[in-house]
Amino acid sequence: MPEGLNSNLNLNEGAPPRVRPAMGEWGPTEVPNTRTKKRHRWFAIAGLVVVLAVVVTYGYYMWTLLR
Repeated sequence: MPEGLNSNLNLNEGAPPRVRPAMGEWGPTEVPNTRTKKRHRWFAIAGLVVVLAVVVTYGYYMWTLLR
């Protein structure tokens, strides 16, 4: 069968050994699971919203002082 039709599931094939994740029985170790990644994604979005609110509030405060 041609090689183009089969995907290679070994994602570490071309990587040097020092950057490959440690492999456990069921997959890489010390890699966050999907639930943790989803939680961190929401934390990042919430953090950006808070920073945006602070910047807008500070800008509005400065605008009222200059007016």
